[in-house]
Amino acid sequence: MNASQRAEIFRRLRAANPAPTTELHYTTPFELLVAVVLSAQATDVGVNKATAKLFPVANTPQAILALGEEKLRDYIKTIGLYQTKAKNVIGLCRALMERHGGEVPRTRAALEALPGVGRKTANVVLNTAFGEPTIAVDTHIFRVANRTGLAPGKTVRAVEDKLVRFTPAEFAKDAHHWLILHGRYVCKARKPECGRCVIADLCEYKGKTSPPPTPVAPAA
Repeated sequence: MNASQRAEIFRRLRAANPAPTTELHYTTPFELLVAVVLSAQATDVGVNKATAKLFPVANTPQAILALGEEKLRDYIKTIGLYQTKAKNVIGLCRALMERHGGEVPRTRAALEALPGVGRKTANVVLNTAFGEPTIAVDTHIFRVANRTGLAPGKTVRAVEDKLVRFTPAEFAKDAHHWLILHGRYVCKARKPECGRCVIADLCEYKGKTSPPPTPVAPAA
């Protein structure tokens, strides 16, 4: 796939969704950070249900530390791996208080030093909360990048590095969201919906599903 084809892919995704954003509910960088940590191996819908109850009660590092790990577990117990996640959230809250005055840091190194925060989580926070042109490669983006030929790679990091290198600057800030949403709702894992894909003609996937048949007008 050449540079003009990649640019056209992003132009079409932008035309279909001019202002993409995360489906996680948040109002502050801290809420986003917690939501992303909770979202590992969980759905955004499930996380949003839990944080809808948690955040009105505790949505700052101080408040969650005051809540304590046991009570925090009660709020997030519907989410997979909730016990480990509760421990990590308490740990990152403590680290934010001790190292950053309770504020979410704006550098990758500082974010990745927090408990439960890896490269993908740091990329989401840097992009969504602070507008940095980072690309967090999850299973959806990894699939779309490889399946379409946009940025093929055998590892998450290889795909991320290619996307960062190949994505035109004008699309860099929103590329992460466009690709996630495309993978979640159109370029699905088991059966991509190629018949309603806006980039189907640019996609290099050899196993494309057939487009829907053209409706036939009823006989007069």
